[in-house]
Amino acid sequence: MREISIAVVQMNPKLGEPEENLVKMSEWISRIASQQRVDLIVFPELVTSGSELGLRFTDVAQRVPGPTINLIAQRANDYGVYIAFGMVTKEKVESVLYNSAVLVGPDGDLVEVYNKVHLRGEERMAFREGFRLPLAETDIGNIGLMIGYDLAYPELARSLALEGADVICVLANWEAAHIDEWRTYLRARAYENNVYMVGVNRIGEDVTLTFGGESMVVGPRGEEYASLSALVDEATGAPAEGYAVARIDLDAVRKNREEFQFMQTRQPAVYRSIVKKY
Repeated sequence: MREISIAVVQMNPKLGEPEENLVKMSEWISRIASQQRVDLIVFPELVTSGSELGLRFTDVAQRVPGPTINLIAQRANDYGVYIAFGMVTKEKVESVLYNSAVLVGPDGDLVEVYNKVHLRGEERMAFREGFRLPLAETDIGNIGLMIGYDLAYPELARSLALEGADVICVLANWEAAHIDEWRTYLRARAYENNVYMVGVNRIGEDVTLTFGGESMVVGPRGEEYASLSALVDEATGAPAEGYAVARIDLDAVRKNREEFQFMQTRQPAVYRSIVKKY
């Protein structure tokens, strides 16, 4: 058995306050890692800044690596865990910004950075589209990264699965009004690829958007290993901050792929239209 423990952190970042958000992230890391042994802690998309900053994204964007990544990498090293989180990154050209997912490791190193490929709505005015799908081959398994609306595109999850992903982490700012999509997509991507889907969605509000939470870890047959869908604020009924830990067996990925043969019975020659531009 290849068992690992994954913690999903459902957080409400404060818009445009990266220092405050980093303090809160550090507190969650300390709280989780000091209470039990975990291998991977996952935070939501744009957790260091919030999502509706517009032109102010330029003010909070950082190079890779930079101060924010170095700080979270130090926390990872302090507790011997992998940590995935979302932030705004930039190229040497100051105007080129990306909505990024960052994975740091227990040795305090930068493991991987993924730039969101599928931008939606006003994101297109703030960010440049990513163009690669990195797979992090770590000592706790092969980890793929996706961000938000990427989840709606089965091609991304399938590509990562074909590259050997055991776990796909989806860092999201998914709106409460469309939360049924979130649940459905996570289970569908898990089923069709026989892979673990780790969906981490923020809560709270920014300027015009309200976010739906319901972070969860879904197994290769659509089973929920951990879920925060029932975590709500008693006063308002809205999703609440919190975390959940799932213990999973990565050998189940191989077992289910051998049993159901989804990968082996594919017919790629038939699917050529998938990669044609619409």
